[in-house]
Amino acid sequence: MKFIQINPNSGIPKYKQLIQAVEESIARGELLRGDRLPSVNKVCLAFQMSRDTVLLAYDTLKKRGVVYAIPGKGYYVKSTEFSFEQRFFVLFDEFNAFKEDVYTSFLDEVAGRAQIDIYFHHFNIAMFRKLIHEAHGHYSKYIIMPTNIMGASEIIKSLPKHEVYILDQTNEELIDYPAIYQDFIESMYQALTTVLPQLSKYRKLILIFPGFKEPLGMIEGFLKFCREHEFTHEIWNHYEGQMLFSGEVFVVPNDRHLVEIIEQAQRQNLGLGKELGLISYNETPLKKVVHQGITTISTDFKVMGKTLAQMVLQQQKVRIINPSGILIRNSL
Repeated sequence: MKFIQINPNSGIPKYKQLIQAVEESIARGELLRGDRLPSVNKVCLAFQMSRDTVLLAYDTLKKRGVVYAIPGKGYYVKSTEFSFEQRFFVLFDEFNAFKEDVYTSFLDEVAGRAQIDIYFHHFNIAMFRKLIHEAHGHYSKYIIMPTNIMGASEIIKSLPKHEVYILDQTNEELIDYPAIYQDFIESMYQALTTVLPQLSKYRKLILIFPGFKEPLGMIEGFLKFCREHEFTHEIWNHYEGQMLFSGEVFVVPNDRHLVEIIEQAQRQNLGLGKELGLISYNETPLKKVVHQGITTISTDFKVMGKTLAQMVLQQQKVRIINPSGILIRNSL
């Protein structure tokens, strides 16, 4: 009965969990046509379920044409050709060009094997709580992008643990959950280390970090690099048209600030990649061509979406760091 998992703390009724376990096992090829299901008594004893609950699940499968019963012997798999559709709850922080790459890649890999409902919390903890509360018990898997909003971890813990996957950002409170995520400390540190020869011609490195949406690991990686290489540095909480000076390099996670820095550089006649250096975060097609190319620190969002789909479909309970790198262009 290894294929059966019943979570007594789940909001999903036990009979529905049993139906789902059988159907998922058939879909994965673990149960074949003619295979006998565990007896009603065995399931009752193993999972502290009543006979009525187990019979309800088996009879429902029988009505769907998935199994058949032989009186006095038990229930057997009748067909492996049935319409089985899982339901995935996907909660993103927001929708933008690179999140679209994650989602599209995820959809392509799932390829119609599940119904996917996507929602957005927009970094609002009340919306985050509301969406998860309303989804509880209605999905077979919960894929959540918690970002760095305070209180998100406790809300996630209200869901059935074995059905939750964490996407993009994680933290110590969520370390027991399977995840595909970015290591923002190492990605920032390794990216800046890679372009140390280019940075050496500048006198100051500046990170613009509002902290509302941006992962805190970026600051740790930035400071680690600057201290190790004794690089003069500053961290700005915002940018509101301040004067720029020759010899400065800006690391800009927020695309709105990216545009503002470029516009200010134009007003001051500071050439990108010459008097002024510029490093953006998160690759988009537009950054390949803006000002002959913007240097970008980025993970591969298409790989992230594909890996996520494989983890969920194969029920892999692992934690994977999605690879990141730096794309060096004319802005540095």
